[in-house]
Amino acid sequence: MSFDAWTIFVLFWVVFVTTPGPNAVNCISNGMVLSLPKAMLGVLAILTQATLFLVLSALGVTALIAASPTGFFVAKLIGAGFLIYLGVRGWLTATRPAPAAERPARHVYLHALAVATINPKSVAGYLAAFSQFVQPDVPIWGQMGVIMPTALVITTLSYTGFTLLGVLMGRAALAAVFNTWIRRGMALCFIVYGVLLGASDMPQTEDVK
Repeated sequence: MSFDAWTIFVLFWVVFVTTPGPNAVNCISNGMVLSLPKAMLGVLAILTQATLFLVLSALGVTALIAASPTGFFVAKLIGAGFLIYLGVRGWLTATRPAPAAERPARHVYLHALAVATINPKSVAGYLAAFSQFVQPDVPIWGQMGVIMPTALVITTLSYTGFTLLGVLMGRAALAAVFNTWIRRGMALCFIVYGVLLGASDMPQTEDVK
């Protein structure tokens, strides 16, 4: 990968991981109600998903998923339903005390991993990265040695930033009413993301090239 191509990839990935979405909302929510070490488990889960998707993209698995209308449609509906479920549950429980001490580390990690993995937007994003920046006439794993560390570092910085933003918001939300409406706002974001995801057209392979 040339330096120019790497620079363009960096800009693409910065936009990809800093555009607010379900992962960002979940990181902010974790930062608001959890201790920082436990909230960072959400970032670790996103990095797990990112590593998995990068490897799968290199192997061509995500390209096969995107090329299967039925499989992608099912994944899209599952992802939309899960996000809407999280939003409705968050709205209904917003007036309850934040269960920071009741959430084991395993739950925080698996919850964040589920949010990161089931969003079909990720498939389109990773497929776009490979269709635009991977050179077919160059050994793929040599290129992965540049792409993967770059993507993971930027991803870490982005979602750590969202988590720290949640910490600041949590400390600022001293009034119970204010905290309730912030949590309801986060829940509403999940519902909106789920509805938009379910209503959106399935991205086709040619759309991300």
